[in-house]
Amino acid sequence: MSHSTLTIENAVAHLSLNRPAVHNAFDDHLIAELTDHLKGLLEPIERQEVRVLVLGSEGKSFSAGADLHWMKRMVDYSHDDNLTDSRKLSDLMYRLDTLPCPTLCRVQGAAFGGAVGLAACCDVVIASLKARFCLSEVKIGLSPAVISPYVQRAIGARQARRYALSAEVIDADTALALGLAHQVVEPETLDHAVEVMTQTLLAGSPRAQRATKALLAAVGQSPDSDATREKTCQTIAELRVSDEGQEGLSSFFDKRLPAWAPQDDTDNAGERP
Repeated sequence: MSHSTLTIENAVAHLSLNRPAVHNAFDDHLIAELTDHLKGLLEPIERQEVRVLVLGSEGKSFSAGADLHWMKRMVDYSHDDNLTDSRKLSDLMYRLDTLPCPTLCRVQGAAFGGAVGLAACCDVVIASLKARFCLSEVKIGLSPAVISPYVQRAIGARQARRYALSAEVIDADTALALGLAHQVVEPETLDHAVEVMTQTLLAGSPRAQRATKALLAAVGQSPDSDATREKTCQTIAELRVSDEGQEGLSSFFDKRLPAWAPQDDTDNAGERP
């Protein structure tokens, strides 16, 4: 039985956790499925058949964290078994974090444990006012170890210390203030907000977005190095002479939408970037 679904329509991939009966809890099967879906998206993204990924879930919870039956099985795991298991989760987070196209996370309810990591790995997070986030691992003698690099990057080291050690529940407004969420909306307007942001992302140049995402990852690792400064220069030089760079400049001066943009988006035509 599939624990997730992937659909692609109009260059938007919708990847959904689909275990609402157990609040979309993580287990090894779900992790494997999500990883396979992300691997399978790489070629469509390269061909520009997929421009944006929207990550969501079915039911009232985004994800309640680790599945109870999975946790019971873990009790009998050896150290090596647990290491193998954790590496699979780490691979999922890394693949989501480094997916070349823009990623948008839709959080409608509870996002606990590893689900906080999924949100932190996405480029944009839009949450309902009913959303709740929690790094709950220490309450059961564990640690948010695998997701910690992404969560700490999202909310900063100081805040990560508090919430990873206290396992406090973070409401939507606090998540917004921390930087874990970018936008918080009423539950009934969540889908509309996600659609508006999706269309906003589709208005950008696919090549420029891929290059910018890779550049920001490098800048985050080593902002002041000679290598990073040179990468910033190389990136803009390459984009200026690229087909999309030339099309973008031409469309601006011609006061028309660039070829990659949704053609009914007349509000942004001719605006200076």
